[in-house]
Amino acid sequence: MARRIAALLRHGDYRQLPGAPSAHQPFPLTGTGEQQASEAAALLADDINEHGWQLHSVIDSSCLLRGWQTARLMSEQLQRLLGTACEVESFPALAERGLGSAANLTVAQIEAVVEADPRYPPLPANWKSDSHFCLPLQGAESLMQAGERVARHLRERMAMHGDVAHDRIKLFVGHGAAFRHAACVLGAMPFEDIARLSMYHARPVYLEVSDSGNWQHIGGEWKIRDIRHESLD
Repeated sequence: MARRIAALLRHGDYRQLPGAPSAHQPFPLTGTGEQQASEAAALLADDINEHGWQLHSVIDSSCLLRGWQTARLMSEQLQRLLGTACEVESFPALAERGLGSAANLTVAQIEAVVEADPRYPPLPANWKSDSHFCLPLQGAESLMQAGERVARHLRERMAMHGDVAHDRIKLFVGHGAAFRHAACVLGAMPFEDIARLSMYHARPVYLEVSDSGNWQHIGGEWKIRDIRHESLD
């Protein structure tokens, strides 16, 4: 029975606004991030050659610039390394958790906005990292809601493969927290590991989906999170 594998890849390093927890920042990769994307293509190509996987010809990416750039650079390098032409399609569903009307405000500004609104209680101390907490602002979502959105996309896109004759791998380029929460929703990561683990920039993590719809982590390393530093992705 041919295998179906999803390669989840966090974008490369990018320019971030200091102190802003929103991951919907419209900034490009740094030079380091571009290098990471090229190195990621080499890692993926090595794994494809080692395992005899067939690469799907469409790379799904986040619409955010850093995601699209990472996917585009990988597409160019994979064609050079494997001879496989890949097109990049961007999907809003692969975005990181959205903060709605608070997008790209600093932490202090967000907390001041909520404190000044008589409709809302003060924000909990761990509001940024609580998987189930959603800011009480228009358009905001929780980390788990973002994970559910990404998980739906992964399920739908992998299901489109149908029966395959050869082991096939499909690349998804997005964001660390949303991918971790999606892995939890899919049953490939215990909930308690979400806060303990992170993702390296531009290093693939492999999830396999069985014919019965069960998902499991089969390769690629999650990053052990440094609890002293909260990642904003």
